Amino acid sequence: MKLTNLPRDFLTKPLAHRGLHGGQIPENSRAAFVAAVDAGYAIELDLQLSAEGEAMVFHDYDMKRLTGAAGPIRLQNAADLADRHLSNGETVPTLAEILELVAGRVPLLIEIKDQDGALGANVGALEARTAELVNKARGPLAVMSFNPYAIYAMQRHAPDVPRGLVTSAFPKASWGMVPQSRLDDLAKIPDFIDCGACFISHNHRHLDMDRVCEIKDTSAPVLCWTIKNQNDETMARQVADNITFEGYLP
Repeated sequence: MKLTNLPRDFLTKPLAHRGLHGGQIPENSRAAFVAAVDAGYAIELDLQLSAEGEAMVFHDYDMKRLTGAAGPIRLQNAADLADRHLSNGETVPTLAEILELVAGRVPLLIEIKDQDGALGANVGALEARTAELVNKARGPLAVMSFNPYAIYAMQRHAPDVPRGLVTSAFPKASWGMVPQSRLDDLAKIPDFIDCGACFISHNHRHLDMDRVCEIKDTSAPVLCWTIKNQNDETMARQVADNITFEGYLP
């Protein structure tokens, strides 16, 4: 198993959650990523799969909140999404576009959204396309997911790209479609070693979990999400090596 360390820039530059968005700049938009680059922040972004297997930079499974057009993004071709406008008039970008736009100027932390629906093993297409793109990309980048199976896939397809797990206490209220037994297992972060993860990004409210402390004691970086004010940042940095933020400037 090959383990690639997280580049140091991921520990020194706060991560702008879905880009530096707010006001007239929507999340996961080209404008949000340009703003983050201009401000010198690292970038966290999300990936969903299009109907023909393209990696799209988009957080939600449904398009309604961000485009006004209801329906699963998974059923839309990338060309169709060129007609779905965000609030500033931009269209939904592909990962290929954003890699070219950022061009390695700041670190990119890429979250692969669960495609199984219950954090299970029915994944692969989004990971394969992501690997195809990031294997050729410039600059510091890393991939992560709540679903360990996605990271096992990245281990196979892109062994040289640093990979991590997005983690939390996995409360049932946030994961209604996932069986309780699966949530209980994921909260223990059992796949950290086997999937070759070199970091976690943990819910900042749960940084006192014993398993987080165990991982930190191995000298693996602990990032956290999502900080929205200076007070929470101060508290989180007592444990976390870096933060993912939105709504204020750290």
